[in-house]
Amino acid sequence: MTTKKAPARKPRADAEQNRALLLETAKAAFAEKGAAVALEEIARNAGVGIGTLYRHFPNREALLQEVYADESEKLAAAAERLIANEEPVEALREWLRLFVRYFATKQLVIGALNALVGPDAKLQASGAHVETAINTLAKNAEKSGDIKLDVAPMDLLRAVVGLSAYAKPGWEKNAYKMIDILIAGMRRD
Repeated sequence: MTTKKAPARKPRADAEQNRALLLETAKAAFAEKGAAVALEEIARNAGVGIGTLYRHFPNREALLQEVYADESEKLAAAAERLIANEEPVEALREWLRLFVRYFATKQLVIGALNALVGPDAKLQASGAHVETAINTLAKNAEKSGDIKLDVAPMDLLRAVVGLSAYAKPGWEKNAYKMIDILIAGMRRD
């Protein structure tokens, strides 16, 4: 005899709002104070109790993983939105700027997770959707005639990310300048 499982209930709207607020608050706290920031502080800054945080994220690792997954999903969705709403070269430029912010979060989260539990293959393998997005955006800009793509699209990301290796906090401003330089260099005359 098989038993039927009840369909999963959709979370209440206020629970979803609390979860989203906790993710945004945690991302800001991790960026400002590092991954060791007290979970109680994150809950307090989000305006919820610590029990609410633990209902959504049973431990620091789960919260870090969800912050990273949320950022990855937003980056992937941004590519589609930008393609639909911007000129191809501007979609590429804006997505690369979003990628810089994503990469800053990724550096923090991956480092913290590696320290907590060792390398997490699932998180480190997240590059497939990023590669798909940059390939689509770059080829779309090339097809429109805005740029000539003489390098692999992933090399654009490598050039921008390379600035983070030697930069001090605030490296992102230099990365934004690099994006403008790279796009100017690819422009068709």
